[in-house]
Amino acid sequence: MSNQPVHIVGGGLAGSEAAWQVAQAGVPVVLHEMRPVRKTDAHQTDGLAELVCSNSFRADDWTGNAVGLLHAEMRKLDSIIMGCGDANQVPAGGALAVDRDGFSQAVTARLEAHPLVTIEREEIAGLPPAEWDNVIVATGPLTSPALSEAILQLTGEGELAFFDAIAPIVNFESIDMDVCWRQSRYDKAGPAGDTAAYINCPMDKAQYEAFIDALLAGPKSEFKDWENVPYFDGCLPIEVMAERGRETLRHGPMKPVGLTNAHNPEVKAYAIVQLRQDNALGTLWNMVGFQTKLKHGAQTEIFRTIPGLEKAVFARLGGLHRNTFLNSPKLLDGQLRMKNQPRLRFAGQVTGVEGYVESAAVGLLAGRFAAAERLGRPIEAPPATTALGALIGHITGGHIDAGKGSFQPMNINYGLLPPMDAAGPKRREDGSRIGAKERGRNKKLAVGERALADLDAWVAGAPALAAE
Repeated sequence: MSNQPVHIVGGGLAGSEAAWQVAQAGVPVVLHEMRPVRKTDAHQTDGLAELVCSNSFRADDWTGNAVGLLHAEMRKLDSIIMGCGDANQVPAGGALAVDRDGFSQAVTARLEAHPLVTIEREEIAGLPPAEWDNVIVATGPLTSPALSEAILQLTGEGELAFFDAIAPIVNFESIDMDVCWRQSRYDKAGPAGDTAAYINCPMDKAQYEAFIDALLAGPKSEFKDWENVPYFDGCLPIEVMAERGRETLRHGPMKPVGLTNAHNPEVKAYAIVQLRQDNALGTLWNMVGFQTKLKHGAQTEIFRTIPGLEKAVFARLGGLHRNTFLNSPKLLDGQLRMKNQPRLRFAGQVTGVEGYVESAAVGLLAGRFAAAERLGRPIEAPPATTALGALIGHITGGHIDAGKGSFQPMNINYGLLPPMDAAGPKRREDGSRIGAKERGRNKKLAVGERALADLDAWVAGAPALAAE
């Protein structure tokens, strides 16, 4: 049976990671990707693991950030997504950001070169054939209509969906560096040690108020067929944030804290727009947090009012697309299998996780579960004290009232992990009091140390996946 392949539908982050994990366990895998046979509204290339929105995998510090902890756990499990991400990183302060083209090319090349991986460029229209007894559906937020409808028929539920938005990308040469300056917030060094990973565009109060007025008045793309579909809070369009209050952006992606204008240090900016490097050459920079559904003409006009971007040349303007996901706590078991058709596993955003890293993480586990099943060596999910285990727990059983349709996508966060038994000492050995912020940092560090130790124990105690 171990010679029979696992079939994976979808070559995005989750599908690519799942394929790698299956093949590394010694099990053949067929990865089915419909591009270029059938294109999507968001993808621009035929490459596997293409990043269609941001190029950031977010914070890379496992000692103080939940997604950084997820990074560390995935690295321990030979993640192809993290491996290729590390190899193609670009400066981004404390975050791990990647050259999107180099990253996709690296993932594609590694999978194409693997002797146990076969890549089929074809659309799976409808449910996978019945003779495929071990399948991972990792079609992501842009599942083809035929497959989406087949899944809906199988689940017997109404479709769940939310909007996801894309931020614009600017050519570096068109940015006025006599106005803008390079600096990471609080001069924090990133994985490569760069403390000036962002380009900062300052605004005074009048400029900010005019910008907010323009956002609110600007023409937006309308999608009447998508009415009553919510936005995911982690990827709100900037104009939607502005509608929630004129100060919302200034306390969100445009917050001015931790930055000093290199051209005029004495004057504190009222708001700041940040751009993050998008490719290894440093020729393309994306506007951080500037997801938008403004029409393209309005984007060009409004964003060129930002100081330093008056002559901006946009390599890509922002956009909006619809994401779909399952009511996973009701429909999937703890091994990510469809309860009423267990030959089908699901992975990635379609399971109700949000974010590149989270999607790949679920693909990693789905691949390991599928390989272990094929080898006759079933494994349990990682402990709930790990970021990986917490994600699985949330999407397969940790959400209350799942039957009422209240399940929503979620990023990894400390709230998904069990709390520590104690918050740590409140005083040092010399009797001095430990402040709340420091105790909070210590608690996050302890959660991370517990997670990595428990993951090591899980790996040591699980049956080996490599084929004998």
